[in-house]
Amino acid sequence: MAQEIEYEVEYIHSKIKLSSYTGRLFRTEAAFEEHLLVWLISGETKILEAERTLRFGSGSTFLIPRNQLATIINYPSGGQPHQAVTMHLSLEVLREIYGISGLKTTDKGKLGVYAFDRHPLLDGCLASLVPYFELKEKIPSEVAALKIKEAITILRNTDAGIDQVLGNFSDPYKIDLEAFMERNFMFNMPLERFGFLTGRSLTTFKRDFQKIYQTSPQRWLTQKRLELAREQLLKTDRKPVDVYLETGFENLSHFSHAFKKQFGMSPSQLQIQNG
Repeated sequence: MAQEIEYEVEYIHSKIKLSSYTGRLFRTEAAFEEHLLVWLISGETKILEAERTLRFGSGSTFLIPRNQLATIINYPSGGQPHQAVTMHLSLEVLREIYGISGLKTTDKGKLGVYAFDRHPLLDGCLASLVPYFELKEKIPSEVAALKIKEAITILRNTDAGIDQVLGNFSDPYKIDLEAFMERNFMFNMPLERFGFLTGRSLTTFKRDFQKIYQTSPQRWLTQKRLELAREQLLKTDRKPVDVYLETGFENLSHFSHAFKKQFGMSPSQLQIQNG
């Protein structure tokens, strides 16, 4: 969900866009169905995964793998908007490149958000896209397809490990639901998406969840997020407006209301009491 932003998005093709955010920040929860290749032109991006936090500045290039749970927060910086070009790398194109069945991948295919070293070929690929945005019109699908294949070819030739990510076409298999939820509860995903990422239908996900936790997923998620938020407020000097962004709440108002209902005081009151 967008937070206090002014933004523009220009598409030169359904798979290639230029986004510009000039407000305070923009947050979204990620578990995309396609890989996203991002060139960050200006501003800063903070990405929170279950076990690490990544920060990217202008000039960075990174890949958000499909089905990767993450919270993405984009900030303007240095008087410049947050501006990025994003390219969707669809399974259809990747199957054409790698073959129908893909590669036999290892655990390297599950490393999360993938950062690339600065390289002239990657910079040149971005530079070749910029004139199309200046045209203010969509480019032919054939040209877009060539650009996407060019980008994939460059990635494969400049980073030996990327094949383990791009060549992995498997869907999530049925995994330990409890372990997954304990690691990923802070990501504000629909229950259907949690189900898919654990290899379950929504009905099976709810049934298995009830057996483990003896409560509904939504109630448990709210409780866990509130406990995490309280811990962060007590142990750090971070403000409620920063904490709610990273603990899975839709907005500050909803967070404050739920927090006060659970703990008998607002987040701000807790900080004052804690000194």
